[in-house]
Amino acid sequence: QVQLVESGGGLVQAGGSLRLSCAASGIIFSINAMNWYRQAPGKQRELVASITSSGSRIYAGSVKGRFTISVDNTKNTVYLQMNSLKPEDTAVYSCNVMASRGTYAYWGQGTQVTVSS
Repeated sequence: QVQLVESGGGLVQAGGSLRLSCAASGIIFSINAMNWYRQAPGKQRELVASITSSGSRIYAGSVKGRFTISVDNTKNTVYLQMNSLKPEDTAVYSCNVMASRGTYAYWGQGTQVTVSS
């Protein structure tokens, strides 16, 4: 049974930092990419950051320079370090794992991040 367990969300003041974690288990296929998405109320879900199996990273323009995605392959865990948080970063953040050349997509349950001004 595939599980993606997220942690690290919460309430923080603007300018503060949070680190999200997503531990994946039960995935038997080759992982191609691990991603963080977010969805704010009334808005579409957007890709925040992605890291491929080769280590390539991409970031949404709105978070570039503030957020860092990393992975611990020994633990199948992906992290999102979020610094200099802004109120507009408030959203539910979900991790996503793409496996077997995109054939399989797994999602976490989401974790709330709230940034107060």
